[in-house]
Amino acid sequence: MTTTTHDSPTDTPPRSATQRRVLTVLVASQILSGAGLAAGITVGALLAQDMLDSTDLAGLPSALFTAGSALAAVGVGRVSHSRGRRPGLAAGYLTGAVGSAGVVAAAAVGSAVLLFTALFVYGAGTATNLQARYAGADLAAPAHRARAVSTVLVATTLGGVVGPTLAAPAGVLADALGIPTLAGPFLLAGVAYGLAALVLLVWLRPDPLLLARRLEGERHTASSATTAPASGSSRGPGLVLGALTMILAQLVMVAVMTMTPVHMHDHGHGTAASGLVIGIHVGAMYLPSPLTGWLVDRYGRRTVAAAAGLTLLAAGLTAAAAPAHSVVLLALALALLGLGWNFGLVSGTAMITDALPPATRAKGQGMVDVSIAVAGATGGLASGVVVSVGGFPVLALVSGILALAILPAVAATANSR
Repeated sequence: MTTTTHDSPTDTPPRSATQRRVLTVLVASQILSGAGLAAGITVGALLAQDMLDSTDLAGLPSALFTAGSALAAVGVGRVSHSRGRRPGLAAGYLTGAVGSAGVVAAAAVGSAVLLFTALFVYGAGTATNLQARYAGADLAAPAHRARAVSTVLVATTLGGVVGPTLAAPAGVLADALGIPTLAGPFLLAGVAYGLAALVLLVWLRPDPLLLARRLEGERHTASSATTAPASGSSRGPGLVLGALTMILAQLVMVAVMTMTPVHMHDHGHGTAASGLVIGIHVGAMYLPSPLTGWLVDRYGRRTVAAAAGLTLLAAGLTAAAAPAHSVVLLALALALLGLGWNFGLVSGTAMITDALPPATRAKGQGMVDVSIAVAGATGGLASGVVVSVGGFPVLALVSGILALAILPAVAATANSR
């Protein structure tokens, strides 16, 4: 309750200036958290494979930290709903840092149970990294909402690209500390998530969600003098399509991304090569965000959602056809995979934010992100089984075809406003 008092914008600067400050702080925190996110992606499956000596469960780490992100999405959403974005996001990143430390400890003592528990907790960082995009849109005008989301997303690029390239040096550091090499990137993740939380706690003032609610209340009060006030709790159109687009994009992206390092490792590629491919993938997930935001605001949410389905299909076809020895073609496939995910996330986020008023926005967004996380967990868990039974090309092809389900959903809602 005291957070609301501290963040009460009684002397708030103009809305545009406040939005610029909010985006600046979010950009700084996302650069840090991007490194933490990418580090775990790069070696999580390899660490599990090494500890369990089995490919069948190599997708389990991805499933666990995406399942953990589902629970965290609920927690971050509820804390944000009741106390604002600042404490919600900071708590999520701190939880991710604790999970990172747990992974390092599990690798050090060789405990698979502790590893899987810690990976579940580590997932809070993933959920928070995604929830931060909503904070960028809280104060944005509807016509610029997608671009505000994209600004927050693109900030993840620097950390996301640098993180995998630091996998090898982090492994050297881990060796020097007497820790298994593959646990090294999680040392980086813990520090990065902790610093991201600190940046938000110190500088994300005023709280964008709390300010958006106050401004919405003032607007309703002013309008009620001449007209009937607008509803503060109704849902607009686009909620279902926005959620479905992000759910399918997440499921397909996680499934293919999770097994790519394992596929490369099984065909003789080293950590540096898989780190490069994942770095390109993460860059494609976030770097195109400014262009994607402009496209969404200029040509519409549904148009870019349809483009997401087609791009993810192209990614699946490319990955399925790529020779295992070709780092270039695998990198191209993972770049298309990241781009398709970006199209889906930015367009879907804009639709969700359009549909939910500030009074219920954080809670609704949290529940949507739970569904996204569950989809990611499903993709991660199933990916190892599919590869074990049919091979990586089958996984890539099936995933690409599945993404096409976005197109009939777009067509079915073409007449809604």
